[in-house]
Amino acid sequence: MDINNLVSFAGIFVLVGFAWVLSADKKNINWRVIGWGIGLQILITLFIFVVPAGSKVFLVVNDIVVNILDSASAGAKFVFGPLAIPPGQTSETGEKSLGFILAFQAFPTIIFFSALIAILYYFGIMPLIIRSFAYVFTKLMRISGAESLVAASNVFVGIESTLTVKPYLCRMTGSEICTILTAGMATVASNVLALYVFSLEPQFPKIAGHLVSASLLSAPAALVMSKIIFPESESPETLGIHVRPFYEKEKSLFEAIINGANAGVKMIVGIVALLIAVLGLVALIDLFLSTLGTKVLGLETELSLKTILGYVFYPFTIILGIPPSDAGVISKIIGERVIVTEVVAYKDLAAALAENSLQYPQRSAVVTTYALCGFAHLASMAIFVGGVSALASDRTRDIARVALRALLAATLACLLTGCIAGTFYTEAKASILFGE
Repeated sequence: MDINNLVSFAGIFVLVGFAWVLSADKKNINWRVIGWGIGLQILITLFIFVVPAGSKVFLVVNDIVVNILDSASAGAKFVFGPLAIPPGQTSETGEKSLGFILAFQAFPTIIFFSALIAILYYFGIMPLIIRSFAYVFTKLMRISGAESLVAASNVFVGIESTLTVKPYLCRMTGSEICTILTAGMATVASNVLALYVFSLEPQFPKIAGHLVSASLLSAPAALVMSKIIFPESESPETLGIHVRPFYEKEKSLFEAIINGANAGVKMIVGIVALLIAVLGLVALIDLFLSTLGTKVLGLETELSLKTILGYVFYPFTIILGIPPSDAGVISKIIGERVIVTEVVAYKDLAAALAENSLQYPQRSAVVTTYALCGFAHLASMAIFVGGVSALASDRTRDIARVALRALLAATLACLLTGCIAGTFYTEAKASILFGE
C-alpha cells in the first residue's frame, strides 16, 4: 500500500463524518447499518482486489459481460449496418467502423439488456437473486425488509425496483422513502452498463468487471449514507422482516421479451431527451458564465459550470485517493455528473485517458469509475421522485421533502464506493484490474 491507499482509507471516515454533520437527526443514527454497510463493501473489495480467486472471478465476469455485449450488438449491426460497428472492428461482410456513435452502438444494447432482465424475471431467477441480497441486508443491518429489497433490486434494475415494494409504499416512514430514493440514485441499472463499457473499453479494457463490482458496492453504500443523512426515528412496518418482491409476471416468455424490449426503448427515449435538454441548458449557462467572467469580471480564463463544480468537488476528489496531479481533471469529471449525468462524465473520462491528460491513468481511472457509478444527478432525482410519487400519490409531499437529502446521500454513497476501491487498488494489480 502507498500514500494514496491510505488517503482513500481516511476518506471513508471523512465522508462518514461529513454526512454526520449534515444529518437530520444525529441522535437516532443506527451505527449498526454504518458498520455492516462499510464492512460488506470492504469484504467485497478485498475479494476482488486482494484474493487471487477473486481476481479470477473478476476476469470471468468481465469476459461474460463483454461477450453478452457482443451478442447484444448483433441486432444493431443488422438494423444500422456500419453505423453500429464499434471502433477498430469490421463486420463479417468486411464493412469498417465509422467510429464511435453513441446512438447506434451503445443505446441499442439497452433494449437487449432490458429484454434479458425480463427473461430472468420470467423464469424467477432475478427475484431469487434479489431476495438473497435483501435477506443479507435485512439480517445484518436490521433495517426494514422493504428498503432492503429496493436496495438489492437497484443492483440490477433502475426505477422499476420501486415496484417490488409497491404494496408498502403508502405506509413507509420518511427515512424509508429517503433510502428508496438514495438507493435508486446511488446505483445504476444493469441495462445501461453497456453505455459506459462502450465509452471506456478502448482505453480501459476491463471496465465491464469494474462496473459490475461497483454496482454491488453501491447498494450497501446507499444504505450507509441514507441512514446517516436521514436516520430512522419511527417504527417501519417491515422492520427486520424478510419480504418477497412484488412482481406481476407476464403470461408468456414472448410477452416478457416484448415488454422488456419496449421498456428499453422508453429508457433510451428518456436518456436521449435528458441529454439533449440538459446539455443544451448547460451550454446556455456556460455562455452566460463565460460572458460574465471575461466581459464583466475581467477573468483571463473562461468561467463555466464544469469549472465551478470542479472547485466544489476538488476536496472530495483528493480524499478519494486521486493523486493531486490528476485531481484537477478528475474533480471536473466527478462534479459535472451532478448536472450532465454520468453518461457524459464517463465519456469525458474516456477522453481524458485517450488524450493522456492523467499522470496516473490506471489508479485515477479505476477510482473514478467506481465514484461515477450511480445516477446521482438532478435529472435522475426528478425521474425517481416522479416515479415513486406515481406509485404512492398520497405521499408526494413526503417524497419531495426528502428528495434533495436523498441526492446528497447518493452522491456521498458514490464517493464512498470510490474510497473503498481506492483503498485496495494497487499498481501490483494493474495488469489484471486495468487490462494491460
